Amino acid sequence: MNAPGHAHADATKAHADATDAHGPDLRHHGDVEVRGDGAGLVDLAVNVRAGTPPAWLRARLAASLATLAAYPEDGAALTAVARRHGLAADRVLLTAGAAEAFVLVARALPARHPVVVHPQFTEPEAALRDAGHAVGRVLLGPEDGFRLTPEAVPEEADLVVVGNPTNPTSVLHPATALARLAREGRTLVVDEAFMDAVPDEHASLVPLLERLPGRTVVLRSLTKTWGLAGLRVGYALSDPATVRALAHHQPLWPVSAPALTAAEACSAPEALAEAEEAAKRFADDRAYLSARLAAFREAGLREATPEPEGPFLLLRHPDADAVRERLRERGFAVRRGDTFPGLGPRWFRVAVRDRTTTDKFVNALHKVLDRT
Repeated sequence: MNAPGHAHADATKAHADATDAHGPDLRHHGDVEVRGDGAGLVDLAVNVRAGTPPAWLRARLAASLATLAAYPEDGAALTAVARRHGLAADRVLLTAGAAEAFVLVARALPARHPVVVHPQFTEPEAALRDAGHAVGRVLLGPEDGFRLTPEAVPEEADLVVVGNPTNPTSVLHPATALARLAREGRTLVVDEAFMDAVPDEHASLVPLLERLPGRTVVLRSLTKTWGLAGLRVGYALSDPATVRALAHHQPLWPVSAPALTAAEACSAPEALAEAEEAAKRFADDRAYLSARLAAFREAGLREATPEPEGPFLLLRHPDADAVRERLRERGFAVRRGDTFPGLGPRWFRVAVRDRTTTDKFVNALHKVLDRT
């Protein structure tokens, strides 16, 4: 067991909180909302772009099945991902989704005082705990729009995990602010699983990666923009020594041939151009959803983030649990918020969809809020 971590922070900005056995369910994820009796619902709970994977990508994946008799060879995918980010191939580690990368970080990298910035995706903390770490939490609050100031992270934290843009708050932290968290003796892990849904990826830490002090690990996923949750493909970007340390904890051939095909295909210039167009549509559709939701302020509905930049919105309502259940009755699944540390039963998250879907959702919400 690693030595317990300790966290402290400016109480006006954030505070640290040790996990206990009765805390939020860190293993609950949005896909649960659309399984079983939720299978026929309109899915606003999972942040995967609708209508994906596109036909050209499905064709590439189908063609890769002819190679399944051979062991996977990752050279072409590594080269493509490295070129996409302007890095050497030895700074790239391909993984079975970003979730595997969290496990590798937890098992491979030393940490006496790990800290996770919440609310955010809960798998990083779950992986650290499974690896025997005592994890501190820095909890950001709605009074500041869930924005992180570097001073909120305790000095003694030697491993810091933060999402950007953050799930579920939709906050995009400036790269310059995150860069201030990097220092000698610390591992900074930035989960950029949704960064390709941000136009121009303008807050990515990747361009600064080679200049930051200490150890920095940036994680990416192909799940969200390309609709590949079932394929499990992502990657980590870091310095060569860290990449080797993480890889040491992978089994042989950790990424399948179809997943390698996807990594190569989605890193091509034409795919990046498509992703950029999708990011711009997300921004337009998010603005439309936000404008429609503004009509419910008198009914107690509030957005959490003044300037959301992810493909989802975090919403608050005094009776959010009842709102979620009544939305299910009307055919819509949204993501509960109480399983994210720092939130509670008054919160829920809604994925950004096209305007037709948004209009139908808003109509259902009108009926639901009339009953609360």
